[in-house]
Amino acid sequence: MSTFTLFFFIVFFSFTTISIEAQNKPSKHCSNGGPDIQSPFHIRGQTKKNDTLIEVVCRDNSTTIHFPPYGDLVVKSISYDTQRLDLLDPKSCIHGVFLNLDLSQTTFDYYYLLKNYTYLNCTDKLSPVFKEVPCLSGSDHFVYTVEPSSMAVPSFCKAIKTIAIPFGYSPYLSGNSFGLSLTWGFLSAQDFDHKDGFRVRHVQVLSIGIFVMAMAIVGAALLIRSRIVHDLKKLAFQENLGNQTAEVEKFLGDYKAFSTGEAHIDQVSSQC
Repeated sequence: MSTFTLFFFIVFFSFTTISIEAQNKPSKHCSNGGPDIQSPFHIRGQTKKNDTLIEVVCRDNSTTIHFPPYGDLVVKSISYDTQRLDLLDPKSCIHGVFLNLDLSQTTFDYYYLLKNYTYLNCTDKLSPVFKEVPCLSGSDHFVYTVEPSSMAVPSFCKAIKTIAIPFGYSPYLSGNSFGLSLTWGFLSAQDFDHKDGFRVRHVQVLSIGIFVMAMAIVGAALLIRSRIVHDLKKLAFQENLGNQTAEVEKFLGDYKAFSTGEAHIDQVSSQC
């Protein structure tokens, strides 16, 4: 079997496996253009399967998930390959979500790295170096997010809570979606097998692994083939150059012999 045939077979097997797996998971959505709802998600009111543990609600042509104790967040997109859920805050107060969201009551974790920040509620404004959170502030109180060790808490401020969140408040990062990316891990004991490892989409992961390995093998084979062809060309060139050198040396030898003979004839002719 040639390298190309083997490569084609592996690629065909990989994509066929992924395609069959995808066909076995019919997708649903709450609205046209809305995110596809597949396992481990299910839509409230529809038949619930054993592996669909996260409930979404279709409301006003939007896909929403309830997060206690904050409330409902809108599902912007779902990536099943990377296990990433991107959300929107209908109240447009991302730091209000961070402050009140309790992911310990859910199957989710933040997708991004986290850092501890303290929420301060102050009766007077802090230095302009610190940016207040407008959606949490009012006419008589001002809310800030600061690093716990960055300052001593002033007497006119009260620490509300110190929590691990993706980022502190910045007017440049004050959209209603930035940072609201979550990931889900082991949803049940069925998702993990102590012998085989990850069971969730392991066929797809295996197929992708085979594809990557096949690409590496084909790349290495092409590199070796290119090197062999290069060496053969170099050897052929050197052999051809050697043949040409031998022919030149033979020609020069013949020419030298001929020239010596011609000179000898001239000497004989002059003596006569």
